[in-house]
Order: sequence, then structure tokens, then C-alpha cells
Amino acid sequence: MNSTLSAVNNQTINTPVLVLLGPTAVGKTALSLALAELFACEVVSVDSMQVYRFMDIGTAKPTHRERERVVHHLIDIVDPDEQYNAAFFVRDALAAAAAISAAGRIPLFTGGTGLYLKALTEGLFTVEDAGEDESIRTYLAERLKKEGREMLFAELRAIDPESAARIHINDTQRLLRALEIYKMTGKSWSERLHSQQGPAVRFAEMLQIGLTCGRQTLYDRIDMRTHAMFAGGLIEEAEKLQKMGYSPELPSMQAIGYRHANNFLAGIWDREETIRQLARDTRRYAKRQMTWFSRNKTIEWYARDDHQGIIRRVETWLATA
Repeated sequence: MNSTLSAVNNQTINTPVLVLLGPTAVGKTALSLALAELFACEVVSVDSMQVYRFMDIGTAKPTHRERERVVHHLIDIVDPDEQYNAAFFVRDALAAAAAISAAGRIPLFTGGTGLYLKALTEGLFTVEDAGEDESIRTYLAERLKKEGREMLFAELRAIDPESAARIHINDTQRLLRALEIYKMTGKSWSERLHSQQGPAVRFAEMLQIGLTCGRQTLYDRIDMRTHAMFAGGLIEEAEKLQKMGYSPELPSMQAIGYRHANNFLAGIWDREETIRQLARDTRRYAKRQMTWFSRNKTIEWYARDDHQGIIRRVETWLATA
């Protein structure tokens, strides 16, 4: 087994741990700051993109002022061309939680990457019995060149619809990995996730709060955020990343926001079309997030503006934790 995975198995966190989840643009950041200040928390980011340095606008990171108000962990910890995955997240999140707890404070896990939280609370997925097959990887890479992403994504939908629902068609790395797992093991990535043994980490006390709102309200907020990103310099940020040597083909640069900005810079879309495509893809991403979270029956859902109800719930939980 990978040593990174081995190192996090069978650990127990005995101090209270608070989790705040929800789709993109629902309002997690504002509430997380309020909760952190009220209950002596430090935030641990559960976001697969906010780990990257130099990628601020497109990942909707908390501002520097917000990070001065409350200590944040797992933001700006790797460069855009470095690999980061759920195994690394579990390792880093546990280290952060241990440090926060040792300081007498409460870890507040906040974000929208459901796979990362699942890895932390339900176990890390491994394929140690199959390893990696370079011939299959090469075969899939050649098919990608000849047939394109859409053909491979259609194949993934047929053999593993659950993974297809959480993997974006432009996430080439995970698309190829999902197909590789199936061709190596005869089982889909989702099957292996569901059959994994036990949690990677046991939490003695954990409260998971989910934020939600009406679909149209969320879509309106996404549209506003999209325009704000462009007004705030998303295109300029992507251009700067390219000048720093970060290729548009990198997995980090294929993420929502940066892929769109890179298409604009390449002359594929004009500004109006880029904004439209980004808003559309962000809405689709939010829908996939809610589908993922809906499978977690331990989340307690609240309306995004019910801050007082959430605060009362946390107070009650801490009184008995």
C-alpha cells in the first residue's frame, strides 16, 4: 500500500470537529468566518483547487483580509504543476487538525470537494492489488488523441455512471484514471469506493452542516460570482500563470474558470461567450456537488441564510460533545 495511505489508517481524532459543506457560491466562506470567530475555530479548506498557489480569483479563495481574521489551513500549499490528490489531503488535513486541537481550538473543515471529505471520513480508495499498467495508460492516451474526450467520456458513462457524474469531461487525468482502473481490475472506480474497508480516520465527535438554497437563487449567485471573477481579473490571472510557465494543459489549468480563461486567451471564445460558458459549467458543477452530498446522510442541512439556527445547533452540539 502507498505509504501516504498507510500513514493515515486507523487514526482517531478525539476532539470535536465541525464541518461546513455546500455547493459553490452558496455562502460557505462568510458563515465559516462567523463560526470560527464565535467558537474559536481554525478553518481547514476542503477544496481541491484552493491548495494551488497563484490561483486566487478562479478558485474563489478567502481574501487575505479574511485569512487575517481567521487562520486557514491547506490554502496555497502546492504549485499549479504539482500533483495533489485525496491521499495528500487526508495526510495534510490530519496534521492541521492535530495542530489546531493541540492549541485548544476546533478544526472547522469547510469546502465543496466531496471526494476529499469522503476520503477523510470513510476511507481512501486504493488499487494496490492492481497497481498501474503502463500499457493500458499508453493505450488510453492514444485513444484520447484519436477519438477525443467525448468518446472516452461516453465509455465511462456506460461502465461507471457514478464516476461520470462527479468527473468533469475536461478532467483528463481522472477520466483516464477511471477507465484505467476498470480495464485493470474489471471493476469500476465507484464499485471499489463502495467496497473499501472501514474509515481512514475515526472522529469521536463530528457535526456536519450543509448549506443549501433554492436552485434559482444559487444560479443567480453563480452568475454574480462569474461576472465578479471577470471584473476582478480572472483573465489576467490566467495570463500571468501562462507567463510563469504553467501550461494550459496542466490538470490545475483545466479546472473550471482557468480552462475558460485559457480558451479566451487562445481566441476560441470572445468575452461574452467565455462568461456564458463559465456560468453554465459552474451551475453544472454545483449540481454534481449536490448529487454527491445527497449520498451523505450525516449532513444536517440548513438554509444558507439561517445563520442563527446553525449557531444554535453548534452551541448545543458543543455543550454535549
